[in-house]
Amino acid sequence: MTTVGWLPAGVEDLFGAQATAEEAYEVLTVDVPSDAWIPALETARDRLGCTFFDWLSAVDEPGTGFRVTAHVAALSPVRRLLLRTTVPHESPVLPSAVDVYAGAAWHERETHEMFGVDFTGHPGLDHLLLPENFEGHPLRKDFVLAARVAKAWPGAKEPGESEHGGPKRRQMLPPGVPDPNEWGPLKGQLPPAPARPARRAATAGARTPGERPPRRTRSVSEGSASQTAGEAGAG
Repeated sequence: MTTVGWLPAGVEDLFGAQATAEEAYEVLTVDVPSDAWIPALETARDRLGCTFFDWLSAVDEPGTGFRVTAHVAALSPVRRLLLRTTVPHESPVLPSAVDVYAGAAWHERETHEMFGVDFTGHPGLDHLLLPENFEGHPLRKDFVLAARVAKAWPGAKEPGESEHGGPKRRQMLPPGVPDPNEWGPLKGQLPPAPARPARRAATAGARTPGERPPRRTRSVSEGSASQTAGEAGAG
């Protein structure tokens, strides 16, 4: 039997033989298999006094699956608990937690549209944040951020994209955005990115990087004229 943190009994006795637990930064984290998801939530509410539901979300972990996490808490005294489970990418299905924590309804709707996790038994997995005709799940790691490529940008245009701009410069694309010349309606139609011009050689008399400029020395006549002007101003 393994007792971790503030658990009143061993994690195996509370959450099942396959459950594991660890504590860090005053937060207790318990991992359970997906078929023990609902019993784990009921244990947290009924046996551990975690009656406050905070949030539920997911993380896409390549090669592992979608890790669904629920954060609940006991209020007197305050004790926080993270319950986690993992569903495979091929079949992201998990029972809904709305019968245990009613507040999970909106969170499951968001997780469903952002990651594609299907929460069986949910009263209505309708769109919450995205348009009704939106295709795909934008928080998946394999989701292609193709909005700029498939649809013209409504804001200011890049140089070279309008008749008033200068020569087209190489676009800086954030991670996940495909090259518009390799994917999308303009595939193979754009000119190649311009080559960066070679740096000019240092001319005669030019300073090399790190070299200090020569120090200017003042002549005796300049010093005398400066002193005379200062005395005149003081008078």
